[in-house]
Amino acid sequence: MAVTPPVCDFGAPWHDFTLPGTDGRNYSLGDITGPKGTLVMFICNHCPYVQSIIDRIVRDASELQQAGIGVVAISANDVAEYPQDGPEQMKAEAEKHGFTFPYLYDETQLVARAYGAECTPDFFGYNANGELQYRGRLDASRRQATAPDARRELFEAMTQIAETGKGPKDQIPSMGCSIKWRTA
Repeated sequence: MAVTPPVCDFGAPWHDFTLPGTDGRNYSLGDITGPKGTLVMFICNHCPYVQSIIDRIVRDASELQQAGIGVVAISANDVAEYPQDGPEQMKAEAEKHGFTFPYLYDETQLVARAYGAECTPDFFGYNANGELQYRGRLDASRRQATAPDARRELFEAMTQIAETGKGPKDQIPSMGCSIKWRTA
């Protein structure tokens, strides 16, 4: 079932975390924070919404990192029910697509809950002061990627945040598969 998260709660603070990455290291928010802002993405391996844009996510993340934006991806799905989203599969996914950012596993789902993540993909764009400025979509893609020359909404918003500290007032929420919450 497709889920659409709420609109941006401008100024909401980010949440610290320490989570294991696919490279065997543990990462905290301080390890990935960029001097001009930070992008926290909730994604997973199996979601068709993520898979349709994964190459665009990697492209935009790499360019944003070069512009001083810290980037991290977190998977919080229940791997008992969705084993394809487990740590070993995450590692393979990161290698397959050449992630330039850490891909972290939120086994307890506490980080996803703290952020209020609802779907994959769910993007949280923060300014250098840790204030939420963007909670929108990557572009107009849905279960299928839109045209290759589609407006890069996330990239443009994060670039604006890097330059001004403020995100765009008008944002279109992301849409994707619901986070697969554990039942126990």
